[in-house]
Amino acid sequence: MSHPHPLDPLTADEIRQVTGLLRRERGVARPQWRIAAIELREPAKEVVRAHRAGDPVERVARAIVWDTSDGLAYVAVLSLPESSGPESSGPELSGSGDTLLAWEPQPGRQPNATVDEWHECDEAMRRHPDVIAALAERGIDDPSLTLIDVWTYGATLIPEPFAGRRIGWCDVWLRGAPGGNPYAHPVSGLKLVVDMNTMELLEIQDGPDPGLPEVMGEYTPAHVPGYAARTTLRPLQVVQPEGASFTLDGHALSWENWRMRLGFTYREGLVLHEVGWADGSGADGSGVRPIAHRLSFAEMVVPYRDPTPDHLNRTAFDVGEWGLGFMTTSLDLGCDCLGEITYVDAVLHDSAGEPTVIRNAICLHEEDDGVAWKHVDGLVGAEVRRRRRMVVSFHATVANYEYLVYWRFYEDGTIECEVRATGIMVTTPFPEGAEPPPYGTVVDARTYAPIHQHFLVARLDLDVDGEPNTVVMTETMQLPVGPDNPYGLALAQAGVPLTTEGGFDPNWATQRAWKVQSSTRRNAHGTPTAYKLVPSGAFPAMIDPSSPVFERAQVIGHTLWVTPFHADERWPCGEFVNQSASDEGLAVWTRAQRPIDDTDVVLWYVFGIHHVPRVEDWPVMPVDIVSFRLAPAGFFDRNPALDVAPQPGHGGPAVCTSHGTVPGS
Repeated sequence: MSHPHPLDPLTADEIRQVTGLLRRERGVARPQWRIAAIELREPAKEVVRAHRAGDPVERVARAIVWDTSDGLAYVAVLSLPESSGPESSGPELSGSGDTLLAWEPQPGRQPNATVDEWHECDEAMRRHPDVIAALAERGIDDPSLTLIDVWTYGATLIPEPFAGRRIGWCDVWLRGAPGGNPYAHPVSGLKLVVDMNTMELLEIQDGPDPGLPEVMGEYTPAHVPGYAARTTLRPLQVVQPEGASFTLDGHALSWENWRMRLGFTYREGLVLHEVGWADGSGADGSGVRPIAHRLSFAEMVVPYRDPTPDHLNRTAFDVGEWGLGFMTTSLDLGCDCLGEITYVDAVLHDSAGEPTVIRNAICLHEEDDGVAWKHVDGLVGAEVRRRRRMVVSFHATVANYEYLVYWRFYEDGTIECEVRATGIMVTTPFPEGAEPPPYGTVVDARTYAPIHQHFLVARLDLDVDGEPNTVVMTETMQLPVGPDNPYGLALAQAGVPLTTEGGFDPNWATQRAWKVQSSTRRNAHGTPTAYKLVPSGAFPAMIDPSSPVFERAQVIGHTLWVTPFHADERWPCGEFVNQSASDEGLAVWTRAQRPIDDTDVVLWYVFGIHHVPRVEDWPVMPVDIVSFRLAPAGFFDRNPALDVAPQPGHGGPAVCTSHGTVPGS
């Protein structure tokens, strides 16, 4: 019998086993119950390191469920029927399989919202007679053209009569025609308050009606007036006649020297495990030097910076409240990915616990990225190497916005994470003859798009050449003019080890960065091997500390947080952010002031988009791109891309070297 790897995501059969076990042991079943989350409870690092192919694996799942009749949530831990073998993720979880190991009530906490709830709320409200009447008063007589878009609340913003219930508030949008863009026409001033457990309409908040201005908010060819596609571009094809250079064995990906495992969760979407560099010198005998145990997105906070009634409650925690995994969409060849593509499906579940498959959830492919290195010598001529990269990507659609996530791995050892935001901005009309509010940009007739921010939190569990690491803050110092520096040219690099957990910020004046260096290994030149976090895409929160948004998301107060590894510390704003009143994550953990030198550390990098809308962002937004890099900084003894082979000249006899020909050319 073959056994899975300890980090393999749960299969459809395993999800069914979890659902069956919950039904048998606690009566968890629709319609009384909903299942918010089912995921693998990942085993301890030492278990993963000790695993060898063919070893039996204990499979443990974790589920979050709630009883819609009383609103009480529970966290369940379950061992799966096939679970066997010596690898236990902890003595408290050992079991013979097919067992409910823990059932923990979570009073006062709300699980994440589910896709089923979103659709059911839309359908229920569009049929509700009071909603139909409110629409009719505004001249809207066809509810089928509306979209009821439910958002979650922060606890302090829930209307007082409904405190303690599972509550959503709803925007109302209107399509100009069947198949048109609903986000083109907000029904401003009309908000619905809904009990999400009963789908009961609790309140209609009907404010001033500025009307529906004549806007051009369409983006699909069938609805754009006078649309004519460009015909000037000639075909561009990406061809690899001998196939791709990477291999995928189950969830294990290999490309050049890179090794990693692919994971996927309902909350984070794509997860990268056991990222390492294979050069035959790994300390554990595998020949792979570890760089990161786990890379993922742990939260995304999107506050709208507009205090008007349409937007006062509008803050999204897209990871914690909805889940990037649940929001992941299928990718299509030629549209989302080009070249020799391998797709990986993802298996999740609905709120009844039935497995669902996201086809082509992850895209794997190689890309040419221009020149990797080059030098032209006056005597011997040019040496040029092309730069190729391995790309692992997924796309998530969260209501009106799309987030396109790309992890890129380069032959020189660099890891790059890029996020592209696109989709459709939230807009709002203002009254005829009135000045537009100062909180955004006018993008169409009597219509403005509010300023908002996207704070992305990358959780970087780095293990550079093993677990004992130290984070060093590096800065460039300008030295004073003196006898040894008569022209004031001297710059020196200083490094300060971080010894206590907490939040840290960049300094443009000193080009501050952070190195994660090994405590046990040095390179050929005597310095600790390290990877450097190169900060970019960072910006200040610009928010009052008393704000309910900041109370719930104190992670946005710093660009970098560093903590010692703890298996249960996964979510920077806490696990239950839906209707949360305060931050239960990093702001709480770091009060302990735990030491972080010479230990297993986790970096939490906060970056993103400070979005002051442009007219050109409407009606559909060109991608806004942000990224950061993890660059080797003494991890190697020299440029690891020195051995990249020269390429034959494209479409001609030239080769990218002055010394001989390319082998095989």
